[in-house]
Amino acid sequence: MILVLDIGNTNITIGVYDGNELFFESRLATDRNKTKYEYAVDLSCMFSVYNIDTSKIDGAMLCSVVPPLTTALSDAIFQIIGEPPMIVGPGIKTGLNIKIDDPSTLGADFVADAVGAVNLYETPCIIIDLGTATKISVIDENNNFLGGVIIPGIGISMNALTQNTALLQSISFEKPKRVIGTNTSDSMKSGTVFGTASMIDGMCDRIESELQKKCSVIATGGFSPLIAENCRREVELCDILVLEGLRILYEKNKEKKIKLANSNNTPPNVYL
Repeated sequence: MILVLDIGNTNITIGVYDGNELFFESRLATDRNKTKYEYAVDLSCMFSVYNIDTSKIDGAMLCSVVPPLTTALSDAIFQIIGEPPMIVGPGIKTGLNIKIDDPSTLGADFVADAVGAVNLYETPCIIIDLGTATKISVIDENNNFLGGVIIPGIGISMNALTQNTALLQSISFEKPKRVIGTNTSDSMKSGTVFGTASMIDGMCDRIESELQKKCSVIATGGFSPLIAENCRREVELCDILVLEGLRILYEKNKEKKIKLANSNNTPPNVYL
């Protein structure tokens, strides 16, 4: 079995794979104040709930967009399974040709999503990750990671709206009955759901126009089910895309992990 973790700004998504099958998937709230010992307790309790024998976990792969927690979670994993996780970053073999200005700066979450997408879906493809931020990645038919788009996420945008207006209150994230809202709550829901879906449709149109090619579109992240079903174009849902990407990255790099463990070599400062 292998352990995979995606440390995001809002949640830490955790999965354990038995071969290619996801044995379980769960989440912890991201808490920058927790120590490695507290995270070790959280993980141990989670494994106990799912009856995971940690002695059968062969290794782990971790990606993080919260640098202060990368070390804490790595140390917690080491305490539980007896070895540190591999961390998505410069030096990790991905199978992607990263064409951005500085490949070493590409976010680990972008990498994991892209690796999952190119191994599970047809390319060229557009990946829409609807989490704390809304992130769009573009990959061509030769597995070239061409770049992407970063947009304030739905939750961030709603918080900014309600905190900076006197009369607008927080709403539940759900689809309204009509585009034209007849009350404040439904008007805000329309803007959030239909507005975001229309933005996704429009951005995909612009990307395809720039590439001069049709693309498959994959949506992932916490808000993806709500938004994808309201897009006018066909969007495939994969709520575990980042976990699949981490599993594949582990398989691509497990031999390298052994070699690095037996040497003092420092990985090059670039994705491979």
